[in-house]
Amino acid sequence: MTYCVGLRLNEGLVFASDSRTNAGVDYVTSYSKMHVFQPANDRIFVILSAGNLATTQEVMNHIKRDIDYPGNGPNLTNVRYLFEAAEYLGKLSQEVQQEHNTALNSTGVNGETTLLLGGQIAGEEHGLMLIYPQGNYIAASPETPYLQIGESKYGKPGLDRIVRPDLNLDEGARLCLVSLDATTRSNITVGPPFEVSTYKQNDLKLNCRCTFDEADPYLINLRKSWNDGINQVFQRLPSMQWNPQQTEMPLQQVQQQIQQQAQQQVQQQQQVQAYGTQSDFDIHK
Repeated sequence: MTYCVGLRLNEGLVFASDSRTNAGVDYVTSYSKMHVFQPANDRIFVILSAGNLATTQEVMNHIKRDIDYPGNGPNLTNVRYLFEAAEYLGKLSQEVQQEHNTALNSTGVNGETTLLLGGQIAGEEHGLMLIYPQGNYIAASPETPYLQIGESKYGKPGLDRIVRPDLNLDEGARLCLVSLDATTRSNITVGPPFEVSTYKQNDLKLNCRCTFDEADPYLINLRKSWNDGINQVFQRLPSMQWNPQQTEMPLQQVQQQIQQQAQQQVQQQQQVQAYGTQSDFDIHK
């Protein structure tokens, strides 16, 4: 499995991905899922991938071929907008999947791949898009400044609580690394090496591209700081109302209320019997 995440911040873009690829629990390998293309000086594209590895590699090969030997159709060299690049990738992914669809279906193999595309073309805003296996896409927005693909659920809570468009690139990179590490704690199919890249708007080149393996000192320190911080905050949470040290009196009060209610019900039944019917009792109340 895979986990990739991208942030679309006011300052630029952040990309992060794991490198673990598996075909069952007894065959685990590592492949980079971060692909960088700069086909001209006025544009840069970063593609993160999740899904069938063979499909992904074939799509990337076709992208490189179209850059080296452009035809009359669209490619990353001649698209004018980021959404045109997303449309191009979506169609290319669909073509590759459909080419192998019959053979894959006959063996029960899922050939789908999902892509995150981020980057900028000179004169346009930087952006981040998620391209589905079906070829359609969505874009990140100020309200939802992050997009995820792959095993996304375990790394999502931290993003929901912290991410906002005005984070700087360093903060965004740390958050993505925390999100990746949180996922590895809950899912063994996701794991290091982790790759993190940042892009500052209008630079048309990556700020940095870093790799963190399991023994990386910074990753170890980040993990420890995050875990310690969560535990410290947890210890400062307000105690629950049924804490034994605080609930001796409330419990007695609840018991007294139950007894009082039972006595009132008995008294009401006796009054009803005295008046004959419930309606007679209601009239005389």
